[in-house]
Amino acid sequence: MSEGSVLITGASRGIGAETARLFARRGWQVGINYHRAQARAQALLEEIQKEGGQGALYPADVSGREAVEAMVQSFTADFGTPDVLVCNAGIARQELFTQITEESWRSLMGVNLDGVFHCCQAVLPGMLHRKAGKIITLSSMWGQVGASCEVAYSAAKAGVIGLTKALAKELGPSGITVNCVAPGVIDTEMNAALDPETKAALGEETPLERLGTPRDVAETIWFLAGPGGDYFTGQVLAPNGGFVI
Repeated sequence: MSEGSVLITGASRGIGAETARLFARRGWQVGINYHRAQARAQALLEEIQKEGGQGALYPADVSGREAVEAMVQSFTADFGTPDVLVCNAGIARQELFTQITEESWRSLMGVNLDGVFHCCQAVLPGMLHRKAGKIITLSSMWGQVGASCEVAYSAAKAGVIGLTKALAKELGPSGITVNCVAPGVIDTEMNAALDPETKAALGEETPLERLGTPRDVAETIWFLAGPGGDYFTGQVLAPNGGFVI
């Protein structure tokens, strides 16, 4: 019997993929959302199934309302209302503020912030009906303190924190928790553009003297999803190695 069901957006790689593996290995039914990376998502699903886990693929661009609603409807038909929603899908881009185009701004906001809005609204009718559920959003330490040359990303991720805190207050009386995970510098493909020297410097700047791993973040998400997170809501947990304190 399954321990529960979880829908993870942006689950084809990095933090999302590691979170999907972790939940599947611990007996959960896992919904793997992806946008373009179908081959990678399929490979992840096959890996999970080979290890005896349960899961399914749900393609959707989370910046689009209709796509998100269709994704949640498909997941619900397969596994019922998700016990946990992990809003992990995100994109990043480094550019000077004066060079940000409206198109670039909207695309970052669309995935990183609008996507959280769409996904939360799509799952809430089922969670409200049950008076139970957990929503876990993904922000960033740059959403907490801001980053030079990443104004759009920082603004979107700060918005995720604000959404999380406000929604937690609104949904608390309904038995639904809403929490945020704000990772530091994690060694994923999102940071693949960084040269080895920059990565080494970031590791040295971190009090724990290393970059984070997807597993570090996945375990934080797992904690919030499990019994240990039952009395947490509206909180921001920051697996960042002490980079931001």
